Amino acid sequence: MLKVFWGAAGLLCLSPAALVPVANAASCPDLFAKGVPPAVLSETARIGTVMLCNDQYAVLASEQTRGPLWSAEDLTEENLEIADKMQRHDSFQPDTRLPSTMQALTADYTRSHYDRGHMTPSGDEAGATAQKQSFLLSNIVPQTPELNRGPWEGVESAVRGWAREEGEIFVVTGPGYDPDQFRTIGAHHIPVPTVTWKAVYDPAGNGTGAYVCLNTAQPSCRITSVAMLIRLVNIDPFPALPASMKDHVAAMPPIRESPYALAKQDRTRKLLKEWGKKAAQKALRALVKSLVP
Repeated sequence: MLKVFWGAAGLLCLSPAALVPVANAASCPDLFAKGVPPAVLSETARIGTVMLCNDQYAVLASEQTRGPLWSAEDLTEENLEIADKMQRHDSFQPDTRLPSTMQALTADYTRSHYDRGHMTPSGDEAGATAQKQSFLLSNIVPQTPELNRGPWEGVESAVRGWAREEGEIFVVTGPGYDPDQFRTIGAHHIPVPTVTWKAVYDPAGNGTGAYVCLNTAQPSCRITSVAMLIRLVNIDPFPALPASMKDHVAAMPPIRESPYALAKQDRTRKLLKEWGKKAAQKALRALVKSLVP
């Protein structure tokens, strides 16, 4: 089981306007595959979490990480057409719907040498309000610049291409932590993920798959099954789907090279092969080992 440390607050579902305790995700089921939100499989890990429903994505925020455990969206071709015409205005802000003990601050990232990495990307968001919501720090985790501006941007681009091709896909994104390599930034000790991941369900193609990326100075990504992702991070992004669908990997788009990656071609030409390098294997083994009870 993934060893992340949690506080004692209860589970809530929040609307964008206020803190409103409810028993389920009834306020934003349209954002989830078959209307069911991602499941954190450890009861201990569910303690100290708050679900936030935004206009076009939802997150499960953690008391101890002061960031998301997952961020879920219903990504459509129609919304992407609108988002493509939007001009991005970077304006990261604390999520004031959360109590102060759960909020990350922009100062936590100052001089940290880590980027503020979107889980649900601003490039997916249609409209000024939705895009502004994507910059809330409840949707952000520390990512290395090499990952955030390189292969991670390529993963986001690949997923957008998939949505344009199929018309609609459900996407869940999140971090994974390795307690043996636990590192934090800022005064509030925001933990740095060992990996970040993005799971996709394609209703039209009736398939699933996941991208998993090492959050290092020499990042690499791989495509894997949702079943393997669940083993790694102890979160089921699509609990309403049959296990047989999560065991197999759909014909997923390859990870596209971003402009940043192309500028550093020598680092990114063989991203998938780099996953097999000794350092990457060591980090992955440590993560898998942390999942063993």
